[in-house]
Parts: sequence; C-alpha cells; structure tokens
Amino acid sequence: MLDILIRGGRVIDPETGFDTVADVAIAGDRIVAVGHDLGAARQVIDATGLVVAPGFIDIHAHGQSVPADRMQAFDGVTTALELEVGALPVGAWYKRQAQVRRVLNYGTASAWIFARKAVMIGLELQDGEASLTVMGRGADDPRWSVQAANEAEANRIVALTRQGIEEGGLGIGIPNGYAPGAGAKEMSLICDLAAETDTPTYTHIAQMSNIDPKSSIEAYVNLIGLAAATGAHMHICHLNSTSLQDVDRAAKLIAKAQAQGLKITTEAYPYGTGSTIVSAGFFADPAFSQRTGTGYDAIELVTTHRRLRDIDDLLASREADPSALVLWHFLDTEDNAADRALLDISVLYPGGAIASDAMPWTQPDGGLYEGDEWPLGDDKTSHPRSSGTFTRFLRQWVHERQMLPLGEAIAKCSLIPARIVEPCAPLFRRKGRLQAGCDADIVIFDLEQVADRATFARMNLPSDGMRHVLVNGQPVISNGILDLNAAPGRAIRRGDR
Repeated sequence: MLDILIRGGRVIDPETGFDTVADVAIAGDRIVAVGHDLGAARQVIDATGLVVAPGFIDIHAHGQSVPADRMQAFDGVTTALELEVGALPVGAWYKRQAQVRRVLNYGTASAWIFARKAVMIGLELQDGEASLTVMGRGADDPRWSVQAANEAEANRIVALTRQGIEEGGLGIGIPNGYAPGAGAKEMSLICDLAAETDTPTYTHIAQMSNIDPKSSIEAYVNLIGLAAATGAHMHICHLNSTSLQDVDRAAKLIAKAQAQGLKITTEAYPYGTGSTIVSAGFFADPAFSQRTGTGYDAIELVTTHRRLRDIDDLLASREADPSALVLWHFLDTEDNAADRALLDISVLYPGGAIASDAMPWTQPDGGLYEGDEWPLGDDKTSHPRSSGTFTRFLRQWVHERQMLPLGEAIAKCSLIPARIVEPCAPLFRRKGRLQAGCDADIVIFDLEQVADRATFARMNLPSDGMRHVLVNGQPVISNGILDLNAAPGRAIRRGDR
C-alpha cells in the first residue's frame, strides 16, 4: 500500500514539460508513480483545483533555523541552502544543524570570506556559529576587507576554503562585495579550486555602483573573465540588487558570456529592497550616494524601522552593533515604472533562478531568534523576502501580470536551482522534478490564492496559498496548517547521491 496518494491535481514537472491532471503516488520519501489508478494509500490528499509541483529550492537562504524553515515552508520552499556566504568550519556547521529539528532540507557552501578573516586578522572561527553573525565580526580591523593577500596568505585562504569543501561544502561562497580588496591572484586561485572540485562559486560581485571606475559592470566583466580563465562555474547572486540601475547592461553581458559556453548562472529576488548588515563596507564609502543613486535615508534599521540620517549616523550604528540587520531601499518599485522594469529584467532573466536571500529572524534587542515560537510574534523581524519571495513571484509575475507560463515559473523555483548545485551533489538530480524515483519534496498550492503577505511594516506574516507542503514524503503543512512536530529536513553535502 502507498503511504500517500495526491489525487486529481494539476501536476507539473518542469523537466519533462508534463502538465496535466493526474495523481502522484508516494512511498516513504520517494515519488513512485505519476498517472492514474495508482492504487490504495494510507493517506489521500485531494488536490482537485490545485497545482502539484516539485518543492522549491532556495539556494540563497541565510536563515538556517527552525523559525526560518517554518516561514519558508509557507513560501513553498522544501530545501534551503546557505551558499552565498557559506560556513566555516563546514563540518562543525553541519554538526550543529544536526542537533536542530530542521523542517527543511539544508546545506552550506565553504565560506571564502571567513577563511580570509581567519588568515588576515586572526579571527577565531567558532564551531557552528551563524553565518551572518560571523559576517559582522572583524569590523574593528578591516584589513580582511580592503587589503590584498600576499602569496602566503592567499595559499592559506585557499587551503581553509578547500577544507570546507572536503567537509561537504556545496561550493564556495564568495561575497566579494564585502571584501573588495581581494586581489586578482587570490580570486583566480579560489576559482581554480572551484573548477578542480567541480563546485560552483556563489558570488556577490565585488562592486555595486552605477558609475565607473569600480562599477557593477566592471565587476561583472571581471567575474566573466574569471569564468573564462579558470573554467569555474560562477553563479551570480541577486542580479537585481548588485546591478542597481545597470540591470539591463549586466543582463546583456551575462547572456553573451553564456552564449559563448561559459559556466555562468544567476538568480534574483522579486523586491527592490535589499538587506544586509550595517557594517557592510560599501555603506561607508564616502561616495556611497553618488555611486549607488541612494542617500543614507534609504538605509533602514530592521529592528527599529529607523532610517539613517547620514554617514555619521551609519558609522555610529555600526560601532554600536556591527551585525545589526538593515534594509536598503535601492529601487522604488511601488511608484517608479522605470524601477519596476529593471526588477522585471532580473526576475525574468531566461534560465535564471528565483532565490530569496532570506535573512535570519531577529529579536527586539537585535539578536538572532532561533526559538520555537509559532506563529512568530510582531516583535520578530527580518525582510519580507524571508517570508514571501516565491509566492510573491507566482502572484505578481505569473497570476496577475502573466509575464511567463506557470511551468517556466516553477522551473525557476525548482529545476533551475537544482541543476546549479547537482554537479557537486548528484542527489539534486532527484530534486526540482516531479517524476517517479524523485524525492517526495512537493508543494500543492492554489494559484488563485497564492500570495505573499509580509510587508516592511509586518514582516512576520506567512504567505497564503500553500495548501500542502511535503518534505521527504512527510507533510509539513496540511490543509494550510503547519505541523509543529514535523522535522523531516535532512542535511545535503557535497558528493551526496
């Protein structure tokens, strides 16, 4: 007897193009059949009038906690990966996560920038420490950010990064924008390591600026050059936010590089507001406003909703708490049609993934919240993308504006991200698809009702429309209700099959 039978839904498999009303049979943690008259089951889920699709794979998720998992489950996510920043030591990170009742599948890259901090300023890396907490440490000694490594330092940075890959890292996280001083020699060695180990890099480009020199376009050209020179797979994180007003030009350059056969992929999230830590070096650039086109009043402290006044206010805020999360309103997508068009280019980029850049949940004192409270109280803050990235994409770009077919949209949320990671972790060949033999990571949603609810005023509102969410064959959400006891998430490491 089958464990679960999903009956009568619109079943979509983005790899084969299958899109018809059918049943889906599940035994254990796998899909065993798709079709009709599949037999009896212990549990039957009526999916009449609903879409049945592979669970969404978020390759850019910084939350990595139970509250983050629960919120993302309502957004259709079944696998959440920390790849842009990563972790170090990687083995210790996986060990710590194994002690948590994770709801979603999870994994991390090896953190190049943490290796840089350890080598260049002697930062002690604490086992299992949250990635964005480590990002905030070392602000009092910026050599790791602004100085090029010498040959000995570069070799030690590469060695530590390699160790992270050997411990299971799903690639190399390269948030280059936070350490723009890294030299070309060091970056070429890191990319050599990526090519040698067949692991992607997940890169936040080195500069974000609308003007030369050191513009975003210069950074994209350099990234493309690294892909060509080393053979590394260079994955570009959040095309929307790092390109600022130059999204169109950046997209054209990426498309030309891809047409020449270079291993370059990209992603975007459907918001014109970014989020990071207040100590991010680019905020302190004296030419910040000129280079980015925004003033300091575009930077908002997450926990207090206070907008900064000027660079002195920024510097005081980073000294008080360098790990404090901020919102950066770099596009006005509500009232500016030109800005909306720029966001469209990145979100709809052909072959690009949707990825949230979801931030951790924080408490009123600014500390990370990793507790078991549900629903999350109004005093818990993050960024709306931590709650509603994928449902917002489906609602606005697919259902309301009909900018692309549903099958293509689901591919951007599932199949495309799976293909980015699968060269280093063949297990992903069973994810992002809805076929016999694939993992039973499945979302069942109402396309008429699916929508994000989180706002910048109330970030803690889970999305609507996900009626059922299964992770490894276990229901996490049933009839729109979260199972507080469900913890089927599994670790995914490099080499897993």
